[in-house]
Amino acid sequence: MSLSARLMDDIKTAMRAKDTIALEALRAIKSEILLAQTATGSKEEISEDDEIKLLQRLVKTRKDSAKIFTEQNRLDLAEPELAQISVIEKFLPAQLSEAEVEAIIAKIIAETGASGIASMGKVMGLAAAQLGGTAEGKTISTIVKKLLV
Repeated sequence: MSLSARLMDDIKTAMRAKDTIALEALRAIKSEILLAQTATGSKEEISEDDEIKLLQRLVKTRKDSAKIFTEQNRLDLAEPELAQISVIEKFLPAQLSEAEVEAIIAKIIAETGASGIASMGKVMGLAAAQLGGTAEGKTISTIVKKLLV
């Protein structure tokens, strides 16, 4: 089932359940997909990789907002952001643990013979391509820095 079809089913379910937080998150996803489709000038479906990047961007935005709200002692605003994250993450592939990501990056470093921080760009490119969607970029970056230093 495509993301758009799953999304519409979940929107209907959230409307019936009167779940405003889930509905808001689902409508944000739908809006971003429509914007991405019309940005190319055609109504074609966007690729699965683009969908994953779009969903990751939505999660990151909400995490950043929740962090700011929490720092400002505005838990009333942070809680809905955190709840929306859990709704959006249902559409993302399962995330790897840090240990799994570290093992994959160590393998990439061994295969490429990378050493030192100067090789970070090359390793990051390969790691992002291999781990796309299953790990956050920030996590990948942190582990690459740790292993290359």
